[in-house]
This record gives sequence, structure tokens and C-alpha cells, in this order.
Amino acid sequence: MQFDEMGNLPGPTMMLLPGTACDYQTNFGSVLDRLGEKYHLICVNYDGFDGSSLIFPDMITVTEKIERYVIEEHGGFLDGAIGSSLGSSFVGQLIQREKIHIDHGIFGSPDLDQSGKFSAWLQSKLVVPLLTSFTGSEKKKAKTREKLKSFFEMNDEVADRFMGCFSKFSPESIKNEYYTDLLTWLRDDIHVEGTRVHFIYANKMGGKYLKRYQRYFRNPEIREFNMQHEQWLFGGEQYTAPVLKAIDEFMELAEK
Repeated sequence: MQFDEMGNLPGPTMMLLPGTACDYQTNFGSVLDRLGEKYHLICVNYDGFDGSSLIFPDMITVTEKIERYVIEEHGGFLDGAIGSSLGSSFVGQLIQREKIHIDHGIFGSPDLDQSGKFSAWLQSKLVVPLLTSFTGSEKKKAKTREKLKSFFEMNDEVADRFMGCFSKFSPESIKNEYYTDLLTWLRDDIHVEGTRVHFIYANKMGGKYLKRYQRYFRNPEIREFNMQHEQWLFGGEQYTAPVLKAIDEFMELAEK
């Protein structure tokens, strides 16, 4: 596991938890500098995605490692934590397990999908090859690049950065990450005293996700944005700026 601390070190602590098959450098690369102006960033790369030879084990083992780090290095307390996609599953687990305390849990337009073992196995058999299939030929890379650019409004540089991220990690780590995320459930109506839960709702994902957020957490604060899944991280300033403003407001540090 890799924990890099940077930014405004006297400021409020903010943990950044990346999504499927990503490291924090790629996932949060477009916003690290701006978040670091106000927040003491704790940037996480999981086993298997940290440059080591380790393979990602499972979501709970990695959650326990995150908890240990926060207890040992930050007294068991975080001012905030932002999860991108799968990273939001870690935020949810950290809140519901109550081994550490987070004042503000921020969920970045996640799926929060959950399933049984057979469905998780089947989905991982279908999805994981798609995440790594374009790494072999220039034709596949070009086709994937155009799909990413069209769907997320990425430019060439951002699309290439994400494809490069997917291609540099072990397929076994990606499979374990994707599979065990589906098996790591959140309970309904989670409520922890002193913790506020905030969702960045990308309405182009569909209304079922909004209902899911309201099911898993009691009285979450939900901000709706007209964008695709996590588009604020790679789809242009028109998406990035409003979400960064919302994060400051969640953290009660918005400029007056």
C-alpha cells in the first residue's frame, strides 16, 4: 500500500481513494493541485496498484490497512475522504465499520453495485477483459480512445493517460478488485454520529443510482450534476469547477 501526503499540510485532512484499475496519480491527476491548496491530502494506492509486486487481495483486507494507517498516523480521524467510483466503496466501508472516524464522507458518482458470488464471478469474467483488451494493438487502442473521448468528453491526453493506467496493472489485481468490490456490501440506512455523507450525483447515470444512495445512507446530502460517471475528473472544466466548489461547501470551507 502507498500513502502519499501532500498539499496544505496544516489544513483539514482529505483522503483520496481511486477507482477500479487506477492509481491516484491518474484518477485525481486533474484536481490534485487545486485540492492541495486547501487540504492536507492523503493519497492512497492499493496493493497491486502501488508499483509493488503485490496482488490486490480483497476489499476488506485493504480497508483494514487503510484503517491501520489512519489510526497510527492520524489518531483514527479524518476530516474528509473522497472516493472515486470503486473508491467510494472504501469510503462506505470506513464509515459503516466505525474503526476510524470521518467527518465528511464524499462519494464521487459511484455505482455501489452489490451482488452474490455467481453474479460477481460472471460480471468479472465479462468486464475485466474489456478493461485490458485494448492494450494489445494500436487498432484497439485507437478505438477505445475514441470511445472514451466521445462518452466522457476527454481529450487525447487524458484518454491516453487512463488507457496507460489500465494497461500497467496486473489483470489478477484488476479481477480481484472488481470481483471483491461486488461482494463487499453496505448495509441499509447507515448512520454514524458526527459523520456527514455527501454524494456527487451524475444524473446521466440514471435515477436508480440516486435511489441506491438514499437507501444505503440516512439523509445523505446529494448534489446533482448534469454529467456522466466521474466526468468531473476528466471531462473538462465545465464539470470540474462546480464539483470542486461543492466539495468545499461539503467541507464548510467555501470562499465567502
